[in-house]
Order: sequence, then structure tokens, then C-alpha cells
Amino acid sequence: MPRIRLAGPLAASAAALALVAGAAPALAQSQPAAPAQQVQIMAQYPALNLAAHGEVKIAPDKADINFGVVTEAPTAAEAMAQNAERMTRVMRALTGAGIAERDIQTSGLNLQAQYDYVQDQPPRLRGYQATNRVTVLVRDVEAVGTTADAVVAAGVNQIDGITFGLIDPTEAENQARQLAVRALQNKAEVYAQATGLRLAGLRSLTEAGGYQPQPPMPMYRMALQSSADAASTPVSSGELSVRIDITGVYDLAR
Repeated sequence: MPRIRLAGPLAASAAALALVAGAAPALAQSQPAAPAQQVQIMAQYPALNLAAHGEVKIAPDKADINFGVVTEAPTAAEAMAQNAERMTRVMRALTGAGIAERDIQTSGLNLQAQYDYVQDQPPRLRGYQATNRVTVLVRDVEAVGTTADAVVAAGVNQIDGITFGLIDPTEAENQARQLAVRALQNKAEVYAQATGLRLAGLRSLTEAGGYQPQPPMPMYRMALQSSADAASTPVSSGELSVRIDITGVYDLAR
């Protein structure tokens, strides 16, 4: 069989390939085998995401009374003048009832034309109505009834409502917070015991809620005739609820 001799670049390439092919087994034998890597999988324990609340019942220590003086007259000037005269008497009555000036605030002043409407006829101007509304802070809830009687006797002919509240709710809120945290902790311990795990720590804590003033309680919009021997208007303040809602995330572990 004839032999084929390679010359030039082809001969050099063939020699290089032979060298690499012959050296490959030697290189493979000279390098030690790499050790197998050990992968350790850490067990991931669940976290508890819980909610709880604390609530405190407390008696109110203040009341806001909303009332007004409404007057009507043929002219706007006369309606306003009559209203101012009656409201001046009301302010004096408030002062006599022990209400400080800083606790009296005008909440609305309005003047409107009044019309009579007859079918198939244009509206006929009847006169003007003036309204002056005032909000009074009563710092003694026991005096709410007598204060209402005093202003009605002085000229108030519209009582819009009364709202009981707290001057400073901080103490009640703090008590509710403590109750909420205790409830959350107790609930977390129950879950941890049921799952056979332990509480590893509190990761986060979020608060919601807090003291919210109650909406005004409506009172009858009517003028009351009071006399010296008449009993004061009965008013019951009841109790207020201060509630704190919290959510917390606990880590669990073996």
C-alpha cells in the first residue's frame, strides 16, 4: 500500500494533533479527581402572621353640644338683628353656667330668603331666616343637662346633637395597647405549641385603630320652656370604647 507523505503546513498540523492526542492521557492521569461538593439544605420553618386587639371601656369626661338660634323676619336686617339679640342672651347664659369663652365656638352663620310656593304661580318672598350655630365644650358631663336647659331658656330653639368624648385618650390607648400585645403573644404561643415549634422572636408589629370620637347623638329639635321648679333635661353619658388593633409576625424554630 503506497505511503502518502505530507509536506508544508499539512505536515505541521498533523504533528501537532499527534502530540496533543498523545499528551491527553498523561494530563488526565496527573490531575487528581475533584472531591464531590456537599450541599446542605437548611430547613425553612414557617412564620406566624397573627392579629389581635385590646379594648378598654371608659367613662367620657367631656361633651360637645351643637345648638343654634333660628329667627325669621320680613327683612334680612331684622332677621339678623333678632338673631344677634337672642344669641347674646345665650352667650351670657353659657357664661353663667360656668362655660369658659375658649370652649365656645361659632360653627355656622347663615341667612336665607324664605319663599312660599303655590302651584302655577311664581314664588313669593315671605321673609328671611337667620341661623347662628354654636358648638360648646362641656368639661363636666354631669352639667350637660343643665347647660342645655340654660341655653334653651335664653333663646336657643335648635339642638342638633351631643357628642361625648375624652379630653386626653392617651392613658386609655396605652391600656388597650398592653391588652393587645398580651393577646397577640398568647395566640402566638398557642400556635407554636400546636406545631411543635418554638417562638424565635417577633419580626414586626403593626398598629391600627385608636380612639375615635363617637358620632353626634341626635336630640329633639324643639324649643323647651323651662321653669324654676322643672327638673333638668336627663342626659346619660354611658361608656366609650377605646380599641387598638395590632398585627405581628413571629419567627418559628426548633
